[in-house]
Amino acid sequence: METLTKTTWKIDPTHSEVQFKVKHLVISTVTGAFKSFEGGLETEGDDFNGADASFSIATASVDTNVADRDAHLKSAEFFDSENHENMTFKGVLKHKSGDDYKLVGDLTIKDTTKQVELSVEHGGVMVDGYGQTKAGFEITGNINRKDFGLTWSMVTEAGGVVVGDNVKLHLNVQLTKG
Repeated sequence: METLTKTTWKIDPTHSEVQFKVKHLVISTVTGAFKSFEGGLETEGDDFNGADASFSIATASVDTNVADRDAHLKSAEFFDSENHENMTFKGVLKHKSGDDYKLVGDLTIKDTTKQVELSVEHGGVMVDGYGQTKAGFEITGNINRKDFGLTWSMVTEAGGVVVGDNVKLHLNVQLTKG
């Protein structure tokens, strides 16, 4: 019986990005990103189906291009970065068809862990100019921020909500085979 070797794929942070979008006043969208993150996949051989995925994002690295808003997001009313330095994800990558996968696992923000399912498109595998094997993935999905204890809200005089509950996630991830 042949035993497959575990292969580690680490995120290349210089060729990856973690972004989110959330409605503001229900009429427009604010885009933000996290600048500090790490993680990767562990596969059986080179097969991504069934790969164990892990990811950690530094909550204090949030960047929406507005310093005051970033400070509010880092505060106890949202991420509470002082007491919750990271949000984490642990799950499994499951092949659907063609280049499409789903990523199912536990997302932890603050003290709350919930199972989420994200859509994944595998962009392919390529050897770069330095001889390193790289794999690309685009990951998308939605979460409800209130499910994770991010419940701060404010209502305008006209009755509108300042921050929407639905958060769209968009990650472009390049992994390096280790």
